[in-house]
Amino acid sequence: MSIASVRKLYEKHYGKKMSKQDETDLFSYNDLDGFIKAFLSVQELFESVSDFNYLFDDIAEYLVNNGISYCEAFFAPSAFLKKGLDYGEIITLFSKRIREIKEKYNIIIKLLIDVSRTFGCENAMNNYALLKQYPCRDVIGIGLGGAEQKGPAKDFEAVFTQAHKDGFHAVAHAGEDIGPESIWDAINYLHAERIGHGITSVQDTKLIDYLVRTRLPLEVCITSNVFTKKFVEKTEAHPVRQMFDGGMFVTINTDDPLFFKTTLLEEYWKCYGILRFTLSEIKRLICNSFNAAFISENEKLTYIQQVNDAWDAFAPAG
Repeated sequence: MSIASVRKLYEKHYGKKMSKQDETDLFSYNDLDGFIKAFLSVQELFESVSDFNYLFDDIAEYLVNNGISYCEAFFAPSAFLKKGLDYGEIITLFSKRIREIKEKYNIIIKLLIDVSRTFGCENAMNNYALLKQYPCRDVIGIGLGGAEQKGPAKDFEAVFTQAHKDGFHAVAHAGEDIGPESIWDAINYLHAERIGHGITSVQDTKLIDYLVRTRLPLEVCITSNVFTKKFVEKTEAHPVRQMFDGGMFVTINTDDPLFFKTTLLEEYWKCYGILRFTLSEIKRLICNSFNAAFISENEKLTYIQQVNDAWDAFAPAG
């Protein structure tokens, strides 16, 4: 979502324009808890299902500007449901806008429903029940986001066990705000197929060995990890270089572009300009993102061939 859309929603919600101070207050935070509070505050601005059209207008622009052809995005419904918005209506609008984006830009979007640590296990199970009640081909799985300290992975084992039985994919944020034990829990209790962040894995040699051996994908978000400053104080000290060199299956992501003031292209630029990834290594990271995606092997090969073709046409050797 863009700041312009936040301003429009703010004016609709409060009946007045968003001042510079209002904007500063909303986006002033320096840790994960502060980010989550701001995230929920923005969600509070949504008054109707039609407000999500602002979001999808921004998503389309963002995907085009960042050269993204396939996207698996998190959607956290809890706060909207607590406001009284109807999940069925939300998903119907989402599918309509996803279809329009594919028709106009040939960009595919799939959704992972964040069952949410923030509101507890009962709420997570309720979210999952809605996913089952309103089946949608655009929704391919569930995820666990939010503050790790307030929602241990093991508390949500029942939800993820059911999701796996029902054939859904499952991912979990872990190892950004807590040590490697959080990643182990996401693996052992949730059987997560990808780990969001995973940066504290470098603290545990057994976990490093496991991740290298199993090729479990890690969704690294450089700007987010530096911003929260729990384990990384500056970009130059980010462990993604160590993770990549050590043989871990690393992908590059943004977490939330609005709240962390970044884009996917900027994340790759940090890899190249600050963390000294070569261009050939950047291409490997891009290909990793397709190999980590929940798509068929043929689709992966097609996307990777497109990457290779584009690279041959536009990128110098390096």
